[in-house]
Amino acid sequence: MKLRSLVKQFRIDEPERFRLADHNPAETAGFEKGEAKELARAQTERMTHLQQRLYAAHSWALLIVLQGVDAAGKDSAIKQVMAGLNPQGCIVHPFKEPTSEELDHDFLWRAAKRLPPRGDIGIFNRSHYEEVLVVRVHRELLAAQRLPPALVTRRIWDERFSDINAFERHLVRNGTAVLKFHLRISNEEQKRRLMARLKDPSKSWKASMADVADRKLWPQYMTAYEDMIRHTSTPQAPWYVLPADHKWFVRIVMAMAIVDALERLHVDFPKPDRARLRELQRMRRALQAS
Repeated sequence: MKLRSLVKQFRIDEPERFRLADHNPAETAGFEKGEAKELARAQTERMTHLQQRLYAAHSWALLIVLQGVDAAGKDSAIKQVMAGLNPQGCIVHPFKEPTSEELDHDFLWRAAKRLPPRGDIGIFNRSHYEEVLVVRVHRELLAAQRLPPALVTRRIWDERFSDINAFERHLVRNGTAVLKFHLRISNEEQKRRLMARLKDPSKSWKASMADVADRKLWPQYMTAYEDMIRHTSTPQAPWYVLPADHKWFVRIVMAMAIVDALERLHVDFPKPDRARLRELQRMRRALQAS
């Protein structure tokens, strides 16, 4: 299977027909773990080279959005897939509970503040999409945003989808490519990982009763994710729904998708003009004489 075909398999190009239940969280597309690790390593090397081009060209930026329920593997994906990137041109921002300052602004404000500058790769661990996921499931969080009551209608989620699409369209039109991944994990695999987290001192600090309480709201979360993807997977900023029960498979598809996105930007190292070539020649002579 060609790598670009594999990536396309998980891209949501027809969102109106999207059903979360059609996407098996345990899918591996026929790959074995060892084979996938070798491919992922090769893709990481390619990603490193493409990042250098992106940084040098200083025209495009790339925003990577990761969304998934607790224990879906967002942190480990960032650690493994992005291992080969130069930290100087890569910014990771985890979106946690909004601060009082953030609640005093519109729901996209804190995302806009964290966008990567030209030449950089920005990674949102959770993102502005929390506003149509956790806020939708936990309506008390919407009340905490102190919106004018007349604006909190049945159409608020559709309006937020529209605002997000306009926001991302604006980003792309101004030189920030947007790549969005939903890490789809099964209910059973989430339980297994949360149980394992409790036994591991290096991970147990992340555990909370909120994780357990949210498991009771699994159907509501799945409905919210499905609705979100249906309304916000667009040609300029598509969603990729990655089967996440096997972390090694997430890593290979994510790495391939990032490489594919960077290649489509057609960025390259700047070509020196005549003045720059003369300057380089002077530098060469000065270094030889030093």
